[in-house]
Amino acid sequence: MRLAAADFRNAAKDAGLTSIVPNGGTTSKQFIIETTGSGVAFIDYDNDGLQDIFVVSGPDAPSRMYHNEGGGKFRDVTEILGLTRKGWGQGVCAGDFDNDGFTDIFVTYWGQNALYHNTGGKHFEDVTAKAHLTQGRARYNTGCAFLDYDNDGKLDLFVSNYLKFDFNTTPKPGANPYCFYRGIAVNCGPRGLPFDRNLLYHSEGGGLFKDVSDESGMSKPDGNYSLGVLTADFNGDGLTDIYVACDQTPSILYINLGNGKFADEALMRGTALDENGKAMSGMGVAAADYMHQGLQSIFRTNFSDELETLYRNRGKGEFEDVSVESGLGQNTRFVGWGCGFFDFDNDGWPDLLLVNGHAFPEVDKLNIDIHYRERAILYRNEKGHFVDVSESSGTGIVEKHSSRGAAFGDYDNDGAIEVLVNNQGEAPSLLRQAASTGNHWITLKLEGVQANRSAIGARVRVTAGSLIQTGEVRSGGSYLSQNDLRLHFGLGGAVKVDKVEITWPGGKQQLETDLKSDRVTNIRERF
Repeated sequence: MRLAAADFRNAAKDAGLTSIVPNGGTTSKQFIIETTGSGVAFIDYDNDGLQDIFVVSGPDAPSRMYHNEGGGKFRDVTEILGLTRKGWGQGVCAGDFDNDGFTDIFVTYWGQNALYHNTGGKHFEDVTAKAHLTQGRARYNTGCAFLDYDNDGKLDLFVSNYLKFDFNTTPKPGANPYCFYRGIAVNCGPRGLPFDRNLLYHSEGGGLFKDVSDESGMSKPDGNYSLGVLTADFNGDGLTDIYVACDQTPSILYINLGNGKFADEALMRGTALDENGKAMSGMGVAAADYMHQGLQSIFRTNFSDELETLYRNRGKGEFEDVSVESGLGQNTRFVGWGCGFFDFDNDGWPDLLLVNGHAFPEVDKLNIDIHYRERAILYRNEKGHFVDVSESSGTGIVEKHSSRGAAFGDYDNDGAIEVLVNNQGEAPSLLRQAASTGNHWITLKLEGVQANRSAIGARVRVTAGSLIQTGEVRSGGSYLSQNDLRLHFGLGGAVKVDKVEITWPGGKQQLETDLKSDRVTNIRERF
């Protein structure tokens, strides 16, 4: 039985998000670079309290920044802000890397990445070379995340790499066995194309970064097609770890060893493969304390004919695959990309949404139940069990697109989370609920002082009556995307929050009490 859920509508056109995002061919794609698509971001770049929108683009058009004008309207300010670069854009992550009070953005590309320094909320300067982030060769950079892995108050940077790709040397569709799908010639890969390695840059201060990929152990895994990036303190030791969703290869869990080094412990901790020991085609990734146990569990999207994967954190960073028993064993015809936990009904239980779309437009020629454009999937969290409520949750959910990146944020500060989606060859989608759920909520905007200014890595425990929830501020996530850096908690019927317990990066504790509900609350680190 499908339960009534919500009424999501696609508000993108009315909001002013009308520019088409190019990603190569629309009826066929000759190269894998055309299939992986791009991410999106919610970011308040001018500190006016309203989330702005950034949409990463493929070739022939710049990635676009839209300023939140209020009233549900956005204005294209791409040229005004100096964000005019074109190229094969892939992912985006955000963080105040120089602690000047303005959120900066990092954009990954096939080719060369770009670090954009936010100058007072009025302009973005490309400081890639100045920051020592120029790469020695063209790379297929995908996911990224700012993090403070050594808790020194300065944001470091992780970048995942998919594979080694070159237009001149990559085989054409049908050239070898890795260039077919169900008997149809399609673009080649990832199998058959060379692996590449992931990157870690340490912040040296003064806006400079140092490549520490080798000495940190980050480049050691050498047989993975890496895409989505997720950061969290999975084992509860006060250090930020990194999970990477990998395509057709085992996923990676970099455990932070605390001495500037990381070790891939995905296999021993239960997050590399599915419960049958099979490597999946991982794309997007998200984390939440969906069971109210104070532990960050991991969700990953995969290819069609594969289950979506939910790894439940049993404690101390040990995981088990609970995909089937949690209710996620039914939608195997979809190719999943962007995803996120968000409490759409504000009942205090994180729900789950993922967006879908096949990699190959040619699949429509097969006339089967797998299509290039597909609807999203919305699961309601019924106290740890997920129920598919997609088809009763509004036209925005069931609209069909070939979607990639998805970001989650409350752009109008009304306590209902919206979802921004990057669609292949179309304008973005902006999924907004048509009516309030009636439950209470609180949104927390944290600001570090001794910790990094963006408070990335801060962990929060929120108590409202008998309802106890946890969250963590993170950069990156989903599929190559950036969520609202603020933490949102549904409170059900609670009209106030009894206490908020914050653990800042580095371990410093802070307690706030008796906070009112239904508002955005700013909390600054005390020192």
